[in-house]
Amino acid sequence: MPDFSLGFRKAGESLLSLLGARLSTSEYDIESHARDESFHPPAPPDAVAFPQSNEEVAGIVRICREHSVPVIPFGAGTAVEGHVQATRGGLSLDLSRMDRILDLQPDDLDCRVQAGMRRIALNDQLERHGLWLPVDPGADASIGGMAATGASGTTTVRYGTIRENVLGLTCVLADGRIVHTGGRARKSSAGYDLTKLILGSEGTLGVITELQLKLNPLPEAVSSAVCSFPDIGESVESVIEILQSGIPVARCELLDETSMQAVNAYAKLSYEPAPTMFFEFHGTPASVKEQAQQSGEIAAEHGGSDFQWTREREKRDKLWHARHHAYYAIKALRPGSYGWVSDVCVPISRLAASITATQRDVEEARLIAPILGHVGDGNFHAIFLVDPEDEDEMDRATLANKRMVERALAIGGTCTGEHGIGIGKKEALIAQHGAGVDVMRVLKKALDPDGILNPDKVLG
Repeated sequence: MPDFSLGFRKAGESLLSLLGARLSTSEYDIESHARDESFHPPAPPDAVAFPQSNEEVAGIVRICREHSVPVIPFGAGTAVEGHVQATRGGLSLDLSRMDRILDLQPDDLDCRVQAGMRRIALNDQLERHGLWLPVDPGADASIGGMAATGASGTTTVRYGTIRENVLGLTCVLADGRIVHTGGRARKSSAGYDLTKLILGSEGTLGVITELQLKLNPLPEAVSSAVCSFPDIGESVESVIEILQSGIPVARCELLDETSMQAVNAYAKLSYEPAPTMFFEFHGTPASVKEQAQQSGEIAAEHGGSDFQWTREREKRDKLWHARHHAYYAIKALRPGSYGWVSDVCVPISRLAASITATQRDVEEARLIAPILGHVGDGNFHAIFLVDPEDEDEMDRATLANKRMVERALAIGGTCTGEHGIGIGKKEALIAQHGAGVDVMRVLKKALDPDGILNPDKVLG
């Protein structure tokens, strides 16, 4: 019999009856579900549940509501704003065993998956059918977690965020009801859009258990390119001109000087330690060649040099492996530190000024905080390498992050383009939406009157 805490005991006994060995209080499971990738301190749950069906999730939520036990949905633990911390104890609901493709319709370019399905595993299976889900946040996140946090990433400039690639979903509400939203149709004007309401709600309105996904054909040809620039401003100006020229860039990533130094050291590469753009183009062999050539010409007009491009998959994979592991490369700049990964999104015409101002704040605050971003949609990240035990350093990082957010909001941007709010940006959400947050609270109260779903996240 697991050693339940006193407050969790009655719920724990009912959950044990429902799940048996799939309810865990082992030290390993508790510790591994106490935090995500963020610097926020761990907060362990009382137990971890591993459901295998919608009905089990519904049964678990009903038991937890009856005994006022918090429920914290858990996907892959790759979030960066404290989304999975069990701040009030309770039950971590790990959906990793719900990881199957339930239906695949290649002719209609759609599929239905369980929420625990991981991004890379899904695309590995879809590749056999010449299809893929193009949303790429970098981490091998679960699809349910991506939907819950409104994830996007490197391919957003062409394919959109997860919001544009989810047609419908299955969700368990706080009272245990199983609700199906959307469908397989590509558009609908039937009633309120409950799918979009649940997407990005970070587990505070319901537990996502299944998703109907829009898929894309794998491109016939892919080419990738790297180009360094004399400064951030010229790199961003080149991207603006490329997009205004109608070139359908598939990926458009910026790494600043410090990020490139970190990537070179970590991945044993030899790129110029300067502001650098990573491009990718999708289409036919002729079209990707033309896109790369046109982009290279525009980049050269803005001081871009050493424009290297390749269609060889091995070289492309090496390039994007370096970009996707930039977080770990940056952390290696200061061993033992935590990465405080903050992001904002601004109108692209204001991107260069926003990045430059943030770099200035970082320098004045005596911090290490490399910057990288998805330039095609105006989204950039500052990765503050901090010691949470150093109060003065944390104060300086907090101020630099606050200024970055305030600048973004002042020019019509958002406090987070893709990371979500979690426990880290609740004040910024209020600054951005004002009275709109009160409307969000009304929705939360209506759907979760007892406040058991991922408490202390998003709205507090």
